[in-house]
Amino acid sequence: MTIENTGFLDLLRRKCREEPTAGFASWGERTYDFSDLERASRAAAAELASRGLVPGARVAVMMANRPEVMFLLYGMARAGLVWVPINPQQRGVGLRYLIEHSQPRLILIDDSRIGHLRECGADLSDIEVIVHGPSSASFLDRLLEKDRDWQDQPATPESLFAIMYTSGTTGHPKGVLVTHGMMRYAAEAAVLLAEAKDGDRLLMWEPLYHVGGAQVMLMPLLRRLTIAMVERFSASRFWEQVRQTGSTHVHYLGGILQMLQQQPASASEREHGARIGWGAGARSDHWTDFQDRFGIALREAYGMTETSSIATYNGDGTPGSVGYPVPWFSIEILDEVGQPVPPGVRGEIVVCPRAPHTLFAGYYRNEEATKAALRDGKMYTKDIGSLDAQGRLFFHGRKTDSIRCRGENVSAMEIEQVVALHPDIADSAAIGVDAEIGEQEIKLFVQLKPEARLTAPSLSSFLGEHLAAYQNPRYIDFVETFERTPSERIMKHRLDKRISGSWDRMQRPAQNLATAGERAIPEERR
Repeated sequence: MTIENTGFLDLLRRKCREEPTAGFASWGERTYDFSDLERASRAAAAELASRGLVPGARVAVMMANRPEVMFLLYGMARAGLVWVPINPQQRGVGLRYLIEHSQPRLILIDDSRIGHLRECGADLSDIEVIVHGPSSASFLDRLLEKDRDWQDQPATPESLFAIMYTSGTTGHPKGVLVTHGMMRYAAEAAVLLAEAKDGDRLLMWEPLYHVGGAQVMLMPLLRRLTIAMVERFSASRFWEQVRQTGSTHVHYLGGILQMLQQQPASASEREHGARIGWGAGARSDHWTDFQDRFGIALREAYGMTETSSIATYNGDGTPGSVGYPVPWFSIEILDEVGQPVPPGVRGEIVVCPRAPHTLFAGYYRNEEATKAALRDGKMYTKDIGSLDAQGRLFFHGRKTDSIRCRGENVSAMEIEQVVALHPDIADSAAIGVDAEIGEQEIKLFVQLKPEARLTAPSLSSFLGEHLAAYQNPRYIDFVETFERTPSERIMKHRLDKRISGSWDRMQRPAQNLATAGERAIPEERR
C-alpha cells in the first residue's frame, strides 16, 4: 500500500470542492456538511491571521468537544498555525506547566474554565485570551455565519500541525511535535483499523485534545463517512448514544471496555447497530467476553502519538494481539543490548519507518528526551512486546512499568490482568516501592466494585493461587477511584509509594487481619 502523502489540506480542499453537500459531522439534531467546514475554517483562518498570528505561531485550545472546535482546528491548519491542545480539566501546576512550556501567543478557552487559567499561576501578560461560551461573546458560533476570503498558507508533510503533550503517566508531559504528514498517516491507519467504508457513522466521544480524537477528525476526508459527536463518554448511556446516532463504529481507549462491562446487563445492549469497536487497551482476558456480550467485533491497535498514533493493527481478530505493522512501519523487538530476539521472546518494541513523515519530529524543547527516543531513525518506545512466528505483535506493558523483585523482572500489567479476574474488582494498579532489603516490593492499589466486601487477606490468597510467589504483591491499598489521563490510563506517578498503613502480606496473621478490618474495606462497605 503506497500513499502519496502531501499532508491533509489538499484532501480538505478537494473534498470541499467536489462534495460540498456531503455530511461531515453531526451534533444533536444538526448535521454539518463540507460547505459548512469550508466556510467556517476559512473564516477561522482569516480571523486568526487578522489578530497578528503568523505561520508557526502557537495557539492553545482548552475547549470541550463540539463541531465548531474541529472547524477552528482546520482553520488553524489553513493559516499555518500550530495547535497546542490542552485538556479542559487541567488546572493548577499542571496547567501552568503546559502554558509556560508551550509559550502560546493565543489561548482559546471555554468560559467555564477561565477561572482555572487565571488561578494556575502562569504569566498571561503577553498572551491573548479569547473566551468562548454562553456568558461571553461566542467567537466560534460567529465563525459559522461568516464567509471570508482566504488564501491557505503553503503546507508540506513536514509542516508542524500540533504540539501534543503526552499524558504524563510517569512525570512531566512531553510535547510531541506532530506534522501534517503524521496526521495524514494517523487518519489512514484509523481507516484501516476500523475497516471504515462509505456510509459509515463514527461515534466520537473521545476528546480532540488526544491524538485518538484528532485522527477521527480527518477520517471523513478519506471515506464518505460522518462523525457523530457526543459531548462526553458515558458508560451508562453509551449504547443508547450509539443507537440514537445510528453509529456503525465505536472507538475505545484505556479502560473504556472495562467500564462498559461493569454496567448492569440490559436487553438494549445488543440492539445498538454498531458492528466494530476499534482502539487500544483491550485486555486479552476480556476480549471474547466483550464481543459475545455486546455483539460487536473488536479491532485492537498499538501505537502512540510519536508514531502517527497507530503503528500496528489487528485485522484478523486474534484476541490478545495488537496485530501486524501498518504498511509504512516495521517492528523490531530488541534486547537490552539492542539485538533482535527470537519469536516469543520479550524485548523493547522499536518502530521503524518505511516511509518519510511517519515518525514525530522530536519533543518540543526537550533535546534529551528526543535523543533517547529517536535513534538511528527509529522510535524506541520503552514498551515491552514480543512477536509470534507469524509476525503478530503482543504488548506486555511499559518498560518503565516493570518491577524488580526477588531478582526477577515483574510486569505490572500481568499482575493487573490477574487481579481483574476477581469478580469484586473494578480496576487495579501495581507499582514498585522501596524494599527494606534488596530491590523493590510490589504495592497493589485496588478499586472495588460497588457493594463489594473483599478484604486484603482474601485478595492476597486469591492472587497467591494465580501468581508466582515473587509476583504476589506484598502491600495492598484500597482506593475509591483512580486519577486518569485523557485516554483513561491510570496515572501511576500520582499513587502513594508510602507503605505505612498499607496491608502487608509479610506481617503476622493476626496483624494482617486487624489491618484488613481497619483499612482494607472502606467504611461504607464494611
